[in-house]
Amino acid sequence: MTIEEAQLQVDQWIKQYGVRYFSELTNMAVLTEEVGEVARIMARRYGDQSEKDSDKDKDLGDEMADVLWVLICLANQTGVNLTEAFKKNLDKKTSRDSNRHHQNLKLK
Repeated sequence: MTIEEAQLQVDQWIKQYGVRYFSELTNMAVLTEEVGEVARIMARRYGDQSEKDSDKDKDLGDEMADVLWVLICLANQTGVNLTEAFKKNLDKKTSRDSNRHHQNLKLK
């Protein structure tokens, strides 16, 4: 599935099952909440915090998909074409950082 197809599929789902998009500000709050859920898993599973029994069955991929879902909702609501935005962002990073990381002694 392409990013464009994902944006269309989310929009179709919202129209069929979701009644309407939550407001942009509500979705921003939901995005923050979903990122927090990913952070909790990462901190406990891969970081220094101990993992609680209640966290052990959490699906990291599913939580990341929740983040992607809400991000796509926000893009759809604000008229952002994520495919074009990502291409433009990748070009920016490439021109800005093409040699930067190779020269970083911390990465060697």
